[in-house]
Amino acid sequence: MGVLVAFSVTPLGVGDSVGDLVAEAVRVVRASGLPNRTDAMFTTIEGEWDEVMAVVKQAVDAVAAHAPRVSVSLKADVRPGVTGALDAKVEHIERALRE
Repeated sequence: MGVLVAFSVTPLGVGDSVGDLVAEAVRVVRASGLPNRTDAMFTTIEGEWDEVMAVVKQAVDAVAAHAPRVSVSLKADVRPGVTGALDAKVEHIERALRE
C-alpha cells in the first residue's frame, strides 16, 4: 500500500535549540533510501506503509535517545497503487500556477 507520510519530531525538555536533534531524525530518514523531502516544518517520506512507519519510529527513537520527551505530528496520504506522489503532487501545483 503506497503512502506519503509527513511528520515532525520535536524534542522536549532539551532547551530552546532543538535543530541538532531534529537533524538526527532527518539523518535516519535520508539513510533509509526511501524518497523523502524536508522543509521548514515537516519531513515527508514515500513508500509502503510498513517501511515508512518503521522509518518514522527509527527517527523518533534517534531523538528520544537524547531527549526526555518527544512530540510527533504525523499526516498520511494512503493511495494504493500510486508511486512517485512525492514529486507528482508538487509538479501538478507548479503546472497549475504556470497556466
